Amino acid sequence: MKAMKTFLLVPIYLLLPLLLGAQSQTIRGLVADQQSESPLIGATVRLVAADGVQNGATTDIDGRFILNDVPVGRQVLTLTYPGYEPQTVSNILVTAGKEVQLDLRLQESFTMLNQVVINGRADKDKPVNEMATISSRAFDTEQVLRYSGGRNDVAKLVANFAGVAANNDARNDIIIRGNSPTGVLWRLEGIPIPNPNHFSTLGTTGGPVSALNPNMIGTSDFLTGAFPAEYGNAMAGVFDIALRTGNKDRYEYTAQLGAFSGMEAMAEGPLNKKNNGSFVVAYRHSFVELAAAAGLNVGTKATPKYKDLSFNLDFGNTKAGKISVFGIGGLSSIDFLAAEIDTTDLFANPNENAYTDSKFGVLGVKHSLLLNDHAYWRTVASVSFSGNNYQSDDLLIDDGVPFRTNDVNDEGLTYRLSSYYNTKINQRLTVRTGILGQVFDVTSTVDTRFNTPDFNGDGKPDWWKQRDFNGTFNLLEAYGQAQYRLTERLTLNGGLHGQYFDQTEDFVLEPRAAFNWQFAPQNAISLGYGMHHQTQPLPVFLFREQLPNGSTVATNENLGFTQSQHLILGYNFKPSSDWRVKAELYYQWLNKVPVDSYASSFSMLNTGADFIFPERGSLVNEGTGRNIGIELTAEKFFSKGWYGLATLSLFDSQYKGSDGVERNTAFNGQYVANGLVGREFALGSTGRRFLTLDTKVTAAGGRPYTPVNLEASRLAGKEVLFEDQAYSERLDPYFRWDVKFGFRLNSSKRKLSQTFFLDFQNVTNHNNIFAMRYNTVKQDVGRINQIGFFPDVLYRVEF
Repeated sequence: MKAMKTFLLVPIYLLLPLLLGAQSQTIRGLVADQQSESPLIGATVRLVAADGVQNGATTDIDGRFILNDVPVGRQVLTLTYPGYEPQTVSNILVTAGKEVQLDLRLQESFTMLNQVVINGRADKDKPVNEMATISSRAFDTEQVLRYSGGRNDVAKLVANFAGVAANNDARNDIIIRGNSPTGVLWRLEGIPIPNPNHFSTLGTTGGPVSALNPNMIGTSDFLTGAFPAEYGNAMAGVFDIALRTGNKDRYEYTAQLGAFSGMEAMAEGPLNKKNNGSFVVAYRHSFVELAAAAGLNVGTKATPKYKDLSFNLDFGNTKAGKISVFGIGGLSSIDFLAAEIDTTDLFANPNENAYTDSKFGVLGVKHSLLLNDHAYWRTVASVSFSGNNYQSDDLLIDDGVPFRTNDVNDEGLTYRLSSYYNTKINQRLTVRTGILGQVFDVTSTVDTRFNTPDFNGDGKPDWWKQRDFNGTFNLLEAYGQAQYRLTERLTLNGGLHGQYFDQTEDFVLEPRAAFNWQFAPQNAISLGYGMHHQTQPLPVFLFREQLPNGSTVATNENLGFTQSQHLILGYNFKPSSDWRVKAELYYQWLNKVPVDSYASSFSMLNTGADFIFPERGSLVNEGTGRNIGIELTAEKFFSKGWYGLATLSLFDSQYKGSDGVERNTAFNGQYVANGLVGREFALGSTGRRFLTLDTKVTAAGGRPYTPVNLEASRLAGKEVLFEDQAYSERLDPYFRWDVKFGFRLNSSKRKLSQTFFLDFQNVTNHNNIFAMRYNTVKQDVGRINQIGFFPDVLYRVEF
C-alpha cells in the first residue's frame, strides 16, 4: 500500500506549480476525397466557436490546413467544398501540450453546384473503410483513455460495443456473437499481424496485457460480421488498426505512467519538412517490474515483465509516392514458482514451477501512389516474428526435485505482401481490387512427459513429442469489390474474395454483399451477407498423435477451412446529430468445423480463450454450429459535456459434435448488457481545467462449462470431465461496476498539459467466477474467482 500511495501522490505534486490563465493551441489536418483519397484544394475549414469569434482556413495544394489560436477544450469544425457533402466534426479535444492532427474525408455529392446544401454532419460511428456499411464502427485513442475499466487496451474498449463479450478479467480475448476468439483477425496499416499481446501463445488472438499502444493509434475500425471482400481468413471479427502520424511542424513529447500499462515515453515531430514527413515513436515498460526491482511490494511474487516499442516513420510525399515505415515489437516473461505462488492465482499450479516468455515483432513498409485525381495504388510489405517458450517442472514426481514435464518452443517468421488498386470511376461508382500473399515459416516443438506412459520402466513418465514441425506454407488471397451509390440515400456494396492454402490445397470463393438505404432523413436500414473461411489454429493443425509404441504421427495436417456465413439486418435511427439508436439482427451458419472422427462432444468452436489448445488428433471437418441474436445500441456521442452508451446483446450459440447432439458452445452466455455514462466539468472560467467522471456497469450471462468427473479425476490424478455432458452446466452470471475519475490541466504559460486518472475497477469487489476446476492437492472440485477490486492509475504529461 505504501508503494501505491507514493504512486498516487507523485502526479499530484507535479500539478501544484502550474498557474491559472488561458491557453490556445493549433489544429492541423488534411482534407481528401473519401473514395479516391485525392487532396481537396481550397476546401473551407471553420471553427465553430462558442463565443462567436470566427476562425477559418482553406486547404492548400496538398489538401492541408492550419487553424491557429484555437482555445483549449472540446471544439467543433465544419468542412465545406463545392460539389461535396458538407461535414461537421465535433468533440475534438484540444489541449495545451499537443497540437491536434486530423485526417478528414469528404464524400462527393449528387447535389448540383448551383444548389445550396443547408445541413451537413458527420456520422461519428462511421467506419474509416467506406466499403464497410454493416456491423462496423470506428474507434479512437480518446475513447480508450476515457472509458472506465479499459486498462488502456483497445480489446477492452470494444467490449462496450454490442455483440461483444469479454467477461474474463485476466485476459482480453473477445467473444463476438458467440464465436471463439480464434476467429478474430488483427490488421495493422492494412496488413495482417500476429497476436499483438504480451504473454501470447501460438494460435491465440488475446492475452493478459496488450502490446498495442493506444497513444500510437489513429482512428481505426472494428467489424463484427459480413466483412467487405478485402478481409479474409477470419470468421468472427476484424480489428483494422491504423497508426497515427506524428506532428509535421514541431517536436512534441509525452510521458505516461500507468499501474497496468506501465511507464511510457513518446516523441514525435517533423521528418523532412520539405515532403511533409513526420515520425512518432513510443516505448513502454512494465511498472510492476520496475517497482519490484526497486524493492517495492507489488503484491505478487510472480512479477510480470513486459516491454514494447512502436513507431511510424512517414517520409511524406516523395517523387515515388508516399512512403512510410512502421513497426511494433514486444517482449514479455513471467515465472511461477511453487514456493511463491498466491493461492488465488488463476494461472499457476502449487505443485510445479513454470517459466514462460514470449516475443513478437512487425516491421512494414507502406507505399501509396496517387495515379491521378480519382485513383491510387497502395502496397504494404511486412515481415513479422512471433515466438513463445514454456517450461514446467513437477515437484511431486521426484520427491521435491524439479522434474521437467513440459518443454514448448514455438517460433514463426511470416512474410506478407498486400497490394490493391482503388479507382473512383465517378461520383456513384468506386472499385477496389487487390491481392494478399502470406508465407509462413514455422518451427514448433512440444515435448511433454505430463501423464505419459513409462516406456523404459524407470518408474517415471517418458518424453512424448506432441508437436514437431519445421517448414513453410503459403496462404494466398485475392479480392474485388465495388461500391455503387444509386442515390444519395441508397448505397450498394458487393465483392468476391478468393483464398488458397497450399498445405491442404484448399481453394474457396466467398461472395460478399451489403446495402444501406436511408429511407427517411433520420432512418436507415441495412442488409448484409458474407461467406468466410478460416484456416485452423496452428497448434491443432500441427498436432501429433501418439501411437501405442511411443512414436507419433501428424493426423490433423489435412484439415480444411472452417466455413462461416453471416446474414445481418440492421436499423439505424438518428434523432439528432448527437444521438443514435441502432438494432441488428443476425444469423450465422458454421460448417466444416473440426470434430473427432468418432462419436463425441468435441468441437473446435469451443477453443481459443486460453493459453493452450486441446490435444486432439485425427480430427475431421464434419462439425456444425450456428449463432443467432439481436443487438440493441443507444448512444449519446460526446457533446455538451457528456456522453453515454447502452448496449444489450441477446444471443444463442449452439454446436454439434461428431455425436450429432446439439449443445451450448463454451461461449453461449446468452446475454451481455453494458451501461456507460461520462461527464466532463469545466473548473473555473478559464476553460483550462477539467474534471471528468465515467462509470460503467456490465452484466453478462454465465458461460457454460463441462462438469468434472470427480471419481475419475481422483483415480487419474488429473482433471477428467464428463465429456457426454459437455457444456451442460453454467457458471454464475458476471457483474462488474467500474468508476473512473480524471483531471486535466492545461498550463497557462507553456505548451504543457497534464492528465490524471483513477480507475476503480469492480468497485463492489464482486466475486465473479472464473472456472470450476479439479484441485489435485485437495482432490476436490473448487471454484476459482476472477480478479476482485482493482485500482488502476494513469498519469500523463504532454509538452
